[in-house]
Amino acid sequence: MKIYKKDFKIETKDDASPLTEADLASNKVIMSYLEKTNIPIISEENKSIDYDQRKEWESCWIVDPLDGTKEFIKRNGEFTVNIALIEKNKPVLGVIYVPASQELYFANVDAGKAFKTNINESSGLEAILAQADEIKPSKNSGAKVKVVGSRSHMNEDTLSYIRSLESEGKTTEIVSKGSSLKFCLVAEGKADVYPRFAPTMEWDTAAGQAICNAVGLRVMDQDTGSEMKYNRENLLNNYFLVTK
Repeated sequence: MKIYKKDFKIETKDDASPLTEADLASNKVIMSYLEKTNIPIISEENKSIDYDQRKEWESCWIVDPLDGTKEFIKRNGEFTVNIALIEKNKPVLGVIYVPASQELYFANVDAGKAFKTNINESSGLEAILAQADEIKPSKNSGAKVKVVGSRSHMNEDTLSYIRSLESEGKTTEIVSKGSSLKFCLVAEGKADVYPRFAPTMEWDTAAGQAICNAVGLRVMDQDTGSEMKYNRENLLNNYFLVTK
């Protein structure tokens, strides 16, 4: 947030995506904690690790130290920090933090529960857990469907999906958010479905999938027809759909 409030440098990575000093500073802090767990880490800002080594991992952390760098640059507040614990290719814990609003989402998939709370710099772990509110998806089964759309990635495939819902006689409403907050919208019942027809990486989705899975939602890989798995050879995700 100190970097967010000042003029900061913007670089361009090999894949043409933006990088700021905040991405690197956040990554450094997160690594300083997670390395103590002795669980290997996949992070957007770490050097890539060859799959021959990764495929032997039973568990790993997957981290995006600043998800929504475009939103960070626009200063619209819709950027997050994503941390997920993966066991046997499935997310089991997920944390999404929204620095601009100090909102925190977290979930334990095995317990089947996800929570949301607001924190401040003095909030200790016990206080965070005590004041958190459990979140649940919408029970909506009516004719109106709230569809999550990206602020930066709305495209023709997404519009086609929306038209397909409307051809079934449903009315649709677009709910726009940046970064991994799109998962949170569905998990807390502020939207009904999140179709993603644009490129994402594992660190963009792992924490969000944990939060969604914990409340009974599925994150379906549109190519395989099954739930998305993690620590794959190719860390680039297929298109997916978050739904009940």
